Amino acid sequence: MPAPTQPKTHKATPGQTIGPFFAFGLDYDKKHEVAFPHSAGAIVLGGRLYDGDGAPIPDAIVEIFGADSDGTVPRGRGSRRRDDHTFTGFGRSATTDEGGFEFWTRNPGAIDGKAPFFAVVVFARGMPDKLHTRIYLPENPELLDADPLLSSLRPEERATLIATRTPEGYLRHDIRLQGEKETVFLAF
Repeated sequence: MPAPTQPKTHKATPGQTIGPFFAFGLDYDKKHEVAFPHSAGAIVLGGRLYDGDGAPIPDAIVEIFGADSDGTVPRGRGSRRRDDHTFTGFGRSATTDEGGFEFWTRNPGAIDGKAPFFAVVVFARGMPDKLHTRIYLPENPELLDADPLLSSLRPEERATLIATRTPEGYLRHDIRLQGEKETVFLAF
């Protein structure tokens, strides 16, 4: 005879802010190397993370996921085991004391003819839940104009999602959690 069903007596656990106890599961070698540094097609995607007062956030984590240059979405296992030649699509960067984050990656290609972008997740102190956003490549204005998300935004909001290309061909993009020029974040 089955045991009687007990009513639930506990509330769901609320979200937790990031802290040093996460290091065991979050830290691994070469976590910011989505592509092997200086390999063919490798670029640096870097920027800074700022709080609502415009101060850099020194103790946050930024994650990215993007397609390969040809638009192929990586599906292989082992994104935590970097082998110095496989493009993994996924990377994680802890911010520096100046709020800086940096990835070795590749320019994502268009998927199904849509504007290429990196999916981004931000974990930071004081935030019980992670934030989701995107970083779009600055090229191909036609694709950017046709993007459903970008076309739904005001120009100043849209600008918070489009990276700047450096003279070296790298990408620069700052993320602002609040305040002036606040980055557009996506609800899930």
